Amino acid sequence: MPFLAPDVIPTLHYHDALAAIDWLERAFGFERHAVYEEGGVVQHSELRFGSGMVMLGSARENEHGTKTPREAGAPTGGLYVIVEDPDAHHERAVAAGAEVIRGLQNEEYGSRGYSARDPEGYVWHFGTYRPE
Repeated sequence: MPFLAPDVIPTLHYHDALAAIDWLERAFGFERHAVYEEGGVVQHSELRFGSGMVMLGSARENEHGTKTPREAGAPTGGLYVIVEDPDAHHERAVAAGAEVIRGLQNEEYGSRGYSARDPEGYVWHFGTYRPE
């Protein structure tokens, strides 16, 4: 099945973007699609997960004034990722050193999932809830 780019793509900045890409692949199962790097600085990258994608690059001054969680002193947002097997996904993330901040649980609306923080402080939510 060909990949169709989603209509909304979150963008993130990491102080060590190359390490973040490796970690997001290992811990959360993202797949590297494109990485444009020069001298250790990631200008742009695209990571896929199912029919979704995130773009990320190295943290640096920018015209938007965005800050990483480290620069802001707190999480600056969160991302929700739909997974088929949250228990197995949770196990993989924990094995890779993810900081679980909300353990696996069933929600009253039928979802099962958990939340974790990546090494640079972004909050990721994983669950089975799929809006219709």
